[in-house]
Parts: sequence; structure tokens; C-alpha cells
Amino acid sequence: MASDGQVFVKFGRIVAEHCLDQRCAAELLCAAEQTHTISSQLGIVARVKAVTAESKSSSELLVSNAQNLIQAVSNVLKAAEAACIKGLQQPPPDSEEEEVAAFCMHWRKNLLWHRAKESLNSDRDELGLRKTQARAEPTLTAMVQEQSPPIKHSPKRPKPIKGHTIMDSHL
Repeated sequence: MASDGQVFVKFGRIVAEHCLDQRCAAELLCAAEQTHTISSQLGIVARVKAVTAESKSSSELLVSNAQNLIQAVSNVLKAAEAACIKGLQQPPPDSEEEEVAAFCMHWRKNLLWHRAKESLNSDRDELGLRKTQARAEPTLTAMVQEQSPPIKHSPKRPKPIKGHTIMDSHL
């Protein structure tokens, strides 16, 4: 689990590096650093627990660190969503960064499609406000849960047009 946390640290750093908005990039880097710290701490606690006698406190510490890591990874994914909405720079072709950007932009495309469908809903409430469907907006967390992590051998997505930002392509 600790090594999987490092995968999301790498994911967050790649997205932050290519984010067009500096504030979103800084927030994402902060979340990635927190995840890195908690992931490293979990690895240390797990190794210590593996060589020491079974105790309730060490088990509780391990579970607590695992829960903290899950929350930290969730924070990375939420910050990555904000960065993707702001837009990403074009990464180098045939690189891991391009795969991560394609994964993020696939999510962004799904989000925009969902929002467009919601805006076409003509159902109105008694105040004249548009009613929304019960379906939640797509999230990066849901995409990660449906697929393997984006850094580990994700399928290639269509390549953006050279000279354009990721935000401009495939919408």
C-alpha cells in the first residue's frame, strides 16, 4: 500500500509540472508531498511491525497510517482535478507525462460531457431553477478505481495536436 502511495505522488508531481495555473500546481505539489511523507511513514511502520511482536498499539498505528494515506491520495486526486480543469501544458510525446495527461484529459472530457448533459435538462423546480440528475459528476478517484493507476501501463490515448495545450485538444 505504501508503494502504491508513491505512484500517486509521482502522478501528482507530473500533473503539477504541466499545470497552467501556478496556484493549483502549488496545491497539488503540497498534497503530493504530504502523500509522500505518509506513504514513507507507512512503509517504516509496516517494516517495524513485521519484525516486532504483535501488539494492539502497533496494529492500530498501522491502520491509522493506512487511513491517513487513503485520505492523502484522495487529496492528491482532488487537487489534480482542479489542475486539469485549469488546463495542462503539452507534455513531451511518447512519455509517461503524456500518458498521465491523456488520462487526466479523458476525465476532463467526461466531466464536461456530464455537465453539458446536465445543462440541457429542462426540468425546473418551483423556483424555476434547473433540477440536476441524481448522478454525481465523474471524478478522478472513480476513474482510478475503475482502471489500473495511470502511471502503471495505462493504454495510450489519442495524441493531441502539436503546438496546442492539452486544454485545447480532444474536447
